[in-house]
Amino acid sequence: MTDIHPRAGSDSPVQLIEPKRFGDARGWFTETYSEPAFAARGIACRFVQDNHSLSRAPFTLRGLHFQTPPHGQDKLVRCIRGRIFDVAVDVRRGSPTYGRWVGAELSAENGRQLFVPVGFAHAFLTLEPDCEVTYKVSDVYAPQCDGGIRWDSAGVDWPMPAGVRPELSAKDEKLPGLAEFESPFPYDGRPLGPLPQD
Repeated sequence: MTDIHPRAGSDSPVQLIEPKRFGDARGWFTETYSEPAFAARGIACRFVQDNHSLSRAPFTLRGLHFQTPPHGQDKLVRCIRGRIFDVAVDVRRGSPTYGRWVGAELSAENGRQLFVPVGFAHAFLTLEPDCEVTYKVSDVYAPQCDGGIRWDSAGVDWPMPAGVRPELSAKDEKLPGLAEFESPFPYDGRPLGPLPQD
């Protein structure tokens, strides 16, 4: 069974997860996902698709993205090559933490994952060249439900050098700002809390 680090024990809907690694002279082994272990932490969704992206340039930004109901997606994100800054923004209407964000560095070295539930916009910024990211999602891609908000409209403190602008897709450049967004996501009664810090 997966032994999940206690940093996943938050009551917040967004959770930082650190599966335990078992190492010896050969290297290490880890379980990156176990349905019973995740369910014990309150993550009981069923994942139906795995996605894998490669970003060539540092400071490539993908997001902030979501799928709207009835095809909302829970996401379990991990970086398998390089380092990224992974972010979730609360976009649930009526939430006392609406518009707030949390972020964490995920890397191949630290093995951390971020669980981003339905009702949160998700994005990541690459911190080095040639970053590969995989993520499990709880619903298949539905283009009619594809949505997002602009990367710079939610006050996220992106870790970029002064004067650097992220590499964006043409699609992400045209996303509306948070102030113009009318959320279809209901609030489930759990406010966004801080992620554990090192």
